[in-house]
Parts: sequence; C-alpha cells; structure tokens
Amino acid sequence: MSDLRDLLAGVAARAADYRESVADAPVFPDDTSGVREKLGDLPEKPAPPADVIRRLADAVEPALVASTGPRYFGFVTGGALDAATAADMLATGWDQPAFNKVTSPAGAIVEDVAGAWLKDVLGLPSHASFGFVTGGQGANTVGLAAARHHVLARAGWDVERRGLHGAPPLRVIANEERHATIDRSLRLLGLGTDAVQPVRADDQGAIDIAGLEKALDGPAIVCLQAGNVNTGAFDDFAAATEIAHRHGAWVHVDGAFGLWAAAAPALRHLTTGLETADSWAVDGHKWLNVPYDSGYAFCAHPESHRASMSLTAAYLTGQGDGGVRAPGDFVPESSRRARGFATWAALGELGRTGIAEMIERCCALARRFAEQLTEAGITVVNDVVLNQVLVDFGDDTERVIEVVQRSGECWMGATTWRGRRLMRISVSNWSTTEADVDRSAAAIQAARASVASSG
Repeated sequence: MSDLRDLLAGVAARAADYRESVADAPVFPDDTSGVREKLGDLPEKPAPPADVIRRLADAVEPALVASTGPRYFGFVTGGALDAATAADMLATGWDQPAFNKVTSPAGAIVEDVAGAWLKDVLGLPSHASFGFVTGGQGANTVGLAAARHHVLARAGWDVERRGLHGAPPLRVIANEERHATIDRSLRLLGLGTDAVQPVRADDQGAIDIAGLEKALDGPAIVCLQAGNVNTGAFDDFAAATEIAHRHGAWVHVDGAFGLWAAAAPALRHLTTGLETADSWAVDGHKWLNVPYDSGYAFCAHPESHRASMSLTAAYLTGQGDGGVRAPGDFVPESSRRARGFATWAALGELGRTGIAEMIERCCALARRFAEQLTEAGITVVNDVVLNQVLVDFGDDTERVIEVVQRSGECWMGATTWRGRRLMRISVSNWSTTEADVDRSAAAIQAARASVASSG
C-alpha cells in the first residue's frame, strides 16, 4: 500500500509542479518530434507503475499545450480551477461509475446537488431536468433528442419506438451562424442537416427575428444561440421564444460558453428571456473552468428528456430511487465518469459572487484586448459584448497569427467570418490577468510589425 501512496503522491506533486510553472511556459510546444520515440514500443513484460508514470510524464510534458495557463486564448478553452482539479483527481481515484444510486450513491447525490446549483446560478427553471455530459456536443445532442421526442409525440408519433421512417416531417429552424455541433447532433439523431432551414443573422451574428417568424410553419425545433462562436453576440430570446411557442415549436439554446453570462449581473441583460426556452446546452470546461470533459444539458420538460435518453434492462429493475435521481436516465452513456465531483468543487470554490466576478473579469479583459489593439491601429471587427475579439490584419492575418503562435507568448487561432480570415481571441481562463493581456497584445503588435517588415 505504501507503493500506491508514494505513486499517487508523486503524481500529485508532478501535476502541481506543472500547474505552478505553466504561467511562464511557452504556450505552445516548439518541437513534438521526439514524443513518439520516448514513448517507445509496447513492452513485453510488466513494469513498476512509478517507472511507467515517470516515462509518460517525461515524454509528454515538453509537448503539452499550456491551455490551462493564463495566455491561451484559443477555442474558448478554460483552465481548470484548483478545487476542480483536485476533485477530479479524487474522482479518478474513487473510480465511480455514476449511472445511478446503486452503482454510486455518492456520485448520484453530488450530481443532484451540483445540478440544482447550476440551475440556480444560470437562472434556469427549478423544475428543469439535467444531465452531465462530455461537453457542448453531448449537451446539444441531448437537448435536441428531447426536442425530437416532444415535437413528434405532439404529432402522435413515438419516435423511440417507431424511429423516423414514416414520421411527420420535422424542420429545424436555426441561425445561419449556428455552431457546427448543432449540425452534427442532427446527423446523429437521424434528422440530417437537410432538415435545417437557416435564418439570416444580423451584422453581429444574432438571428433575425422577422426571418424566424417567416420560417415557422408546422412542427419545428428552433435553435438559438447564447454567444455567437465568433462574435459573442446573443439572439433575442424573449422575442424568439414567444414567436416559436406561438407556432408550437420547441426552443433549444446552444449556450456552450455564452450561457454563463446569466450568472453575471453586469451581463445578465444579454440573456433576457433565456428561461422561457425548452432546453439549454452549456459547457463546464469552458467558462466554469472545470477539467475536461464536462458539459450540461437542461430541459424544461423532464418527461421528454427522460423518454429520449433512458433505458431499461432486467438487471436494472427493482432498485428503487430512494429520492435520488438516476443520472443515467438523462444522458446517452451508461458507463459514465462521475463529473459531478469536479463541478461541485468548482461551484464551491467560486460561490455565486466568484462565478460572476470571473465571467465579468474575462469580458473586461476582452475589452482591454480590443482597446489596446484598436489604439495600435489594428482593426477589431466585432462589438465586444462578451469574451470574443475578432481582429483583422488584412492579407497578413494568417502570417501574423503564425508568428504569434510561434512566439510562445500566447496562443490564439484563426476563423473565417463573413468571408474574412480573422484572428479569434477568446478570454475564458480564470487565471488570466491584465498583465497577461498586455503581454499578449504586445506580442500581437510585434508580430504585425515583423510581418510588415518582412514584406
């Protein structure tokens, strides 16, 4: 047992060393060519666990992306909070299959508590059901599965029993600038991307309300956005949901990162009417800063949610619920990680005011980015209403991004929006400071100067 204790203590120490040094490390590795060689071939014989872990860490640490650090601004990636990281390490050690209260009473209860806290923080209906999933893709799929069940059931069709062959046509009305996970969810659910009727977006990427009303006719699912993936813009939930419900449509909100604006008093106005929707998707590993992978699906119609996801089997009957919900009834996976522990810890570390402060601070830092770049004569093309900043360097955009990424000072990616190739800056890490933004803005300006001087 002392060997196990020493092993885990060594791993914790190594993880702590990495996290303590990540703020000063190059944000992207210079060279990953030696990793495969260091990992070696499949061993013929067993090896001591400590030796295996040492080899693994020595091989991969030089190739790690410092995405948990304060100057990583790509893909709306959060860095794991200290309490959430520690809780996730405990979850690995406890190794709980969090399917129901029999496989893990603790996992089910903690998820129940954390889910209620999330609804409270996000301003969602207290009666809404929820499921802890792998991320925004899983959450969108669950929400749209519940929508598929509900809309077709109202049309007299049992999609879980009969499938989609011969079912009434089901259209999906969505912002033309929806996230790609919506389309993949529709493929996974058998609805297909041809079911989508896109509605034009305004100059910042929010759905056109008049276009939405014009598109509605017959059974439909309406997909709205809390936080355009490029600009951070929000759809008008109050107006859109009123129109959709008047036409008998289900409203699903993809709020992978933007839904967290509801937790911040200074930003809550962006989400007005959000609570009137029927389902919501949000990530935990983005702005709540819990470890990968973590997402949440919420549904205002628990029976439709459960009907679309639950399963039965002889060996699962007769267990009762004891007042504790079965987490596996609300997600696609049966063998599932106990994600509730890290989420509970993150919420416990931050509290209501800490969450609000973190969200508002990230948005203030995004504005600081935009202000510094604008003052330097660099074009910011979007209204910075949240944590997203789109930057245009004209024909030099790709080269400027490449130089910034190679510098190791910070990392941000590229995107295409409205036919323009742009730098996309996403500020969502709890540890990012004003000094990190200033350092990164200086690196961007230096990269632009370098590219300009090289012709």
